[in-house]
Amino acid sequence: MIKSSGITDEKRYGQHYTPAELAQFLARKAAAAIKSSPRTLTVVDPACGDGELLIAAAKAVRDAGHVAPIRLIGYDIDKRALDVAHERLSAAGLCAELTESDFLVEQRRLKDSSIDLVITNPPYVRTQHLGQEAAQLLAAEFGLTGRVDLTHPFVTVASRLLRPDGVLGLLCSNRFLTTIAGENMRRTFLNDGLRIRELFDLGDTKLFKAAVLPAVVIASKSGPTNQPARFVSAYEQQSASAPAKNPLFRALDGRESSIANHNGKQFSVKVGTLDPPNDSKTPWRLSESEADKWLEDLQNATWRTFGDIAKIRVGIKSTADRVFLGDNWANDAPAVEDELLLPLITQSNVTPWRIADNLQMRVLYPYDLASAKRRPLDLSKWPGAHSYLREHEDQLRGRKYVIEGGREWWEIWVPQQPSLWTEPKIVFPDISEFPRFALDKSGAVVNGNCYWISLNDIADEDIAYLMLAVANSTLGVRFYDETCGNKLYSGKRRWITQYVRRMPLPNPATDEAKLVVTLARSLTTDQPMSEDLVSKLDQAVTAAFAASTGQQQDTGEEPAATLF
Repeated sequence: MIKSSGITDEKRYGQHYTPAELAQFLARKAAAAIKSSPRTLTVVDPACGDGELLIAAAKAVRDAGHVAPIRLIGYDIDKRALDVAHERLSAAGLCAELTESDFLVEQRRLKDSSIDLVITNPPYVRTQHLGQEAAQLLAAEFGLTGRVDLTHPFVTVASRLLRPDGVLGLLCSNRFLTTIAGENMRRTFLNDGLRIRELFDLGDTKLFKAAVLPAVVIASKSGPTNQPARFVSAYEQQSASAPAKNPLFRALDGRESSIANHNGKQFSVKVGTLDPPNDSKTPWRLSESEADKWLEDLQNATWRTFGDIAKIRVGIKSTADRVFLGDNWANDAPAVEDELLLPLITQSNVTPWRIADNLQMRVLYPYDLASAKRRPLDLSKWPGAHSYLREHEDQLRGRKYVIEGGREWWEIWVPQQPSLWTEPKIVFPDISEFPRFALDKSGAVVNGNCYWISLNDIADEDIAYLMLAVANSTLGVRFYDETCGNKLYSGKRRWITQYVRRMPLPNPATDEAKLVVTLARSLTTDQPMSEDLVSKLDQAVTAAFAASTGQQQDTGEEPAATLF
């Protein structure tokens, strides 16, 4: 592995060793998928760390009834970890071939189709931490595109080295299921002959110490092609009732969905199947009959999606927030001209339907607000701002990518379209437990921890209110959970472009949709928020989709694109 300076070993190498209970679960599932054979079973852990997975695999293979000799092989770049692994394996009465080396380099010397089981918890690190050159080499060798995680090349290599009936037991971040960055992994499973047998999205169970939500994948080079993979997910139950007594790992093995207990918390365990789409761009979702029928009905009732109607933009990204953002400019930088200090909407200012009054944060925004495209101001005409930015010149010039991108050293990295700030817009935070889509008419700038949709992109203002209503509704939350499912800890959801653009809209020409618009307008006014009104709107959204079924052609336009 190519080393880089300036970051910790843990971040550079992604060194987060597998807890024993999770290692045993992964090994047991992988061993159950191995076909019996009289030949020696070769088991490889490409990043073996302290040897936990090799120890668990050896036991699981024996417990599964395999009597053939077992050859254990491990690689790691950390000599200290290998010393620990050697001691632990010896104490367990096991022999293993441990090599201090980078598996992604050593794999070139291994014979294709020579391994029975690859069991691995690859490093949790993005290749940019290895440096641009290393990232480019890995991407070129393994056919990877976009943002690349080291898990991707490990899986790609495993698909080549496994025997025709070999098995992959993988512990990794669950992000590959639902994000654009996970396309490399999804493509590998779709195109490289690895058939997923079982898939476990372990969500916010905190079974793993790394700051990631884990997933377990059991895949093989052979197996039934007409049988969908078993897919199980586990996320903390936010509204628990009676305490569950079912242990989590037992629930993960269950045939039906249930509520499970782990470390004093309750988790909703959903059991279904994985039916991967034909393209690798579409996120994977857990399929179950009730949810599938609901989504099918919703698809039939959908007139357009949010992405069909307007562009969804992220807020500004300065990459130097301490310089450009502040809530006390009068004291911290009194010379900066007030005309360049624009009100700023951040996550904390956004509630469902409305933006908080009296925005405290302001952003130094050195652009021509009359220009549709980024047009920096002539700072010689703004001496206060010019002097202030000069005070921070070293820091701002340190953002070399700004200058290399053809910008002035004092610019904001992502300023968005200046002239659109004065237009009304829908704003929503990047991360939120519940939907918080609000209408802003203040002309404020949107910060990078939020997204926004300009009403300037939408032909009819009524459709903007329809979008607000759907996004803030319980129907909208269910759609998100069924099709996107990118949850973080404690039930927090990621409301980002790739998900929000898929949100459905009912036919706006129906009377039911017009009622939704009327109610939504009321909720964006200054009058007190009424729970009764919110409840009525929820019911009206559902009714609008029911009325929209089979009505897509009323507008004379093509029907909506596929939602999922």
